Order: sequence, then structure tokens, then C-alpha cells
Amino acid sequence: MIISRTPYRISFFGGGTDYPDWYLKNGGKVLSTTFDKYCYISLRNLPQFFSHKYRIVYSQIESINSYDEINHPSVREILRYFDLPNGLEIHHDGDLPARSGLGSSSSFTVGLLNAIYAFQGLRISNYELACLAINMEQNIIKEPVGSQDQIAAAYGGFNKINFQKDGDFSVNRQIYDQNRISDLNKNLMLFFSGQSRYSSDVSSKKIENIKEGKNIGYLSEIESMVDESISILGNKNKPLNSFGELLNEAWKCKKQFTGAVSNSLIDSIYKRAIEAGALGGKLLGAGGGGFIIFYVETHNQNKVKEMLRDLMHVPFKFDNKGSDIVLYQPEGFE
Repeated sequence: MIISRTPYRISFFGGGTDYPDWYLKNGGKVLSTTFDKYCYISLRNLPQFFSHKYRIVYSQIESINSYDEINHPSVREILRYFDLPNGLEIHHDGDLPARSGLGSSSSFTVGLLNAIYAFQGLRISNYELACLAINMEQNIIKEPVGSQDQIAAAYGGFNKINFQKDGDFSVNRQIYDQNRISDLNKNLMLFFSGQSRYSSDVSSKKIENIKEGKNIGYLSEIESMVDESISILGNKNKPLNSFGELLNEAWKCKKQFTGAVSNSLIDSIYKRAIEAGALGGKLLGAGGGGFIIFYVETHNQNKVKEMLRDLMHVPFKFDNKGSDIVLYQPEGFE
């Protein structure tokens, strides 16, 4: 049996510039981190005495005999890509709900790819893993997704990711004073809005705006905030609260880029948090629902929790490790 553990991510600034329709013309950059909530994929040989060849367990259970019968698009296309000769059983477990803005779909894809490589006794670099996941989601499954989530899941850590016009990317690990990064972590609060959504609906609208050149000035402004936020974190003489205020500006830009990002529920949550003392925040992922993060000084956090008592608060810690094999126990059946 093989078990992979792949982190979820929080994207702070630059989201939207990781769509190929944008960065192949303009370049792009994002600042993101992974944190201590994970997607687990277990993979084992399925004994031949079962009547089915594949058993896929996630929010559904699929027991089928060919790739074409698999409903889960990532599982279907990844198994087709590798074309392994024997039957397989695949289980997915996640610490947080899917379709919630934390890059969970890409964490699943990265984790399954990593598990299958380990299952074959092979190792794959972070770069190769990210590239394969991007190709799988964008070109094979043809999902309207960006490229940051796959990279964050594969590499892990607090990173500036640069996207180049030639389609390549680079990952620059951000090294800060530990006390400062610890203070940042303490001042961030993560809440679940209670709404899950399919990001493809919002992503498609964003991609349409990029192709039509609509509201793209806001996207350029969001991109410029990446370096501004790095400057704040890297300079101990700059107040850390500026990071929270910049999140507020990024959220305003994100909403202006496409109205599909927010809705009345999200606007209400955001307004209540600001009234209780949050300096800024943003809805994570493409938009429309899922998790929302706020920058709140520690002395105001109880006020924010009370104001948002109808929502689930999820404490977290930054995590520097990307997709990893946490159990490697080869087995087989004749």
C-alpha cells in the first residue's frame, strides 16, 4: 500500500495571473503558502478475485472494470495515462471539504500522481510533479484552472511563484525572520463560509474577461501586490498590519475583476469581520464560496469569532512540506 499526503494552499496575492491566458502574454506571479491540512490518497493492488478491476472511494464509491467507466475525471485520466496492468483500489480522505477555495482538486491530482509514481517504485521531482499535474488538469481533463495550485501542492512552503511567457515557472521560497512569519500566522483567521462551489464556473468568467481584455487593469494591480506584500514581510521596520490592509485592497480588486467572485452572503461575512476588527481578508480560490481568510490582530480575534459565530473557524499553521509519501509498503498479487 502507498499513502500520499498533499497539503492545501492559501493564496494571498496574484491569483488570476496564473491563468495561461494571462501569463503567456504578460507573465504572472503569486504569493501563497501551504498549511497543515491535507489530502490523503491511499493506493493498493486490488486482489484479482473481485468482480471489478477498480474501486475508487471518495465522496462516492465506484467499482468498475475499465478506465472509461470511471466518473471521477482526475482518476480516470491519470489511470488512462499510466495504463497500469493490474487492478487498483484508491481511497481519498481530506481534512477539509472539497470545492472550498484551498486548491483541493489540484492537491488530489498531485497526490494521486505522486502515489502512482511511488507505487511503481519511482521518484519524481517537485518540478516534474507540478508540470504533470498542470498538464493533466489543463490539457487532458480540460478544466478551466490556473497553474498555482498544482505547484503549491507539489512544492509546499511559503513561495513566490513566477510564471513566464514561455509557459515555464520558477518557485522562490520566501525566507523571513521566524518571529515575523509566526506573528503573521497568529494574525490570520480562516473561516468556512458554509458554501461549497464549483470553481470552474467563476474561473470560466475570469478567463473570458482576460480574453476580452475586460477589467484586466485590476488583475495587473493584484499582480503588483505580490512584490509589495513581500516587501512588507521582509522589512521588520514596516508594520505587519500593512499586510492585512493590502489583503483588503486585493479583495476589492478581485471583486472588480468579475462580479462572480462574491455574493450577498460573502459580502455580509466580510462586512461583519471588518466591523469586529479585521483589517482585511479575502475569499480563497476562484470565488463564490468556500473558505475566507482574515487578518486580525490577536486582541481582536475573540470579537471576530463572536461576530462570525455562525461559521466554522479553522485554526492552522503554515507548513513547508509539499506532497509526500507517508507510507510505502509494496505488495502484490500473483
